[in-house]
Amino acid sequence: MSTLEIKNKLIDKIRTTEDQHLLEEIYRLIEIESEDFEPMKLSSEQKQAIAQGQKDIKEGKFLTDKEANDEIDQWLKG
Repeated sequence: MSTLEIKNKLIDKIRTTEDQHLLEEIYRLIEIESEDFEPMKLSSEQKQAIAQGQKDIKEGKFLTDKEANDEIDQWLKG
């Protein structure tokens, strides 16, 4: 599919959708490409939390999606 075809399909979808969340997400994605977009600045605490999370993943200290959902189900049951 050519760039022009993709643009036209996107324009058609945007014109016909009433889904505000979808439109907001499309707008957000387009803004990322604009020069006005500023990347999020992370605090040192946030950077440390990310580093710890990456370390935990490497060490196998994480739950699968199913395990996490099972824990949530158990917690909701009380």
